[in-house]
Parts: sequence; structure tokens; C-alpha cells
Amino acid sequence: MPELESNNPVSTRALPSLIVFLAVTFAAAAFGAQFTPGDWYGSLAKPAWNPPNWIFAPVWSLLYAMMGIAAWLVWWRVQSLGLPIFLWFAQLVLNATWSWLFFGLERPDLAALEILFLLVAIVVTAVTFFRESRVAGTLLVPYAAWVSFAAFLNFTLWRLNS
Repeated sequence: MPELESNNPVSTRALPSLIVFLAVTFAAAAFGAQFTPGDWYGSLAKPAWNPPNWIFAPVWSLLYAMMGIAAWLVWWRVQSLGLPIFLWFAQLVLNATWSWLFFGLERPDLAALEILFLLVAIVVTAVTFFRESRVAGTLLVPYAAWVSFAAFLNFTLWRLNS
């Protein structure tokens, strides 16, 4: 059994790896942020329950931080870039791709399909994370909930504007 200090993610030895996981997560966020809701998005018919634009940045910032921390907790526990981290990375790529499809290409139809793959990837990642760390799995639950809502909104926007 590893000594307590080496397995304790609060130790100062763990901070560099936390920074790496947060940096990778926010790099994906930065990629997605290149594709902003410009005039095209502003011109779309939206449902009455569409959130105000200002809410997206703080919600996503919090969710990205939680994603990075969750992956770091799992990595710290298993000390490997195995299946859980591969799944985390795959959902991160899908997350960034959605912004490109929806805002960049202005294709809510493709984005609606892609976000379903993203949601499945998030759920599979969360289940895998739960097996390693209850806290890490729990950190992905709000993300799954938000993306479920986003999927419904994406589908609604597509249907209202096609």
C-alpha cells in the first residue's frame, strides 16, 4: 500500500499535475471559445426558456474547472493515463467540437447529433470515474446535467430554425 503522503492529492507534489489537467481542460475551452454566438446566433428563433447569453460563460467556466479537477483526482489515484483518462480526453475533444459545429459552421443539425455522442461520452466517463473516485464522478454530474439541457436546447433551436 502506498504511503499516505504519496496518495494524498492535497500534497504539494500533486499541484503540478493539477495544473496540467486544468490547462488541458481550459485549452479545450479556449478552442471552443473561438466560435462565438455572433449575428447568426442572434438571428435564430429561440424558445422562451432559452437562457440569457451572459449565463453561459460562468457556468462553463465552473464546469471546465470541475472536469479538470475530476480527471486529476482519477489520475492521481490510478497514476496512469489508462481508460478513465482516455475517456475524459475523448469527451473533451467532443465538447470542443460542438462549438465548432454549432457556432463555427452554423450547423445546429450536425451539432445536435454530435452533442448526443458528447452526452454518452460524459456519462461513460462519469461512471468510469465513479469506480476510481466518488468525488471525481460526482464532479461530472452537473456537467452531464448541463449538457443534457444543452442537447435539448440545441435540438429545439435546430427544429425552430429549419
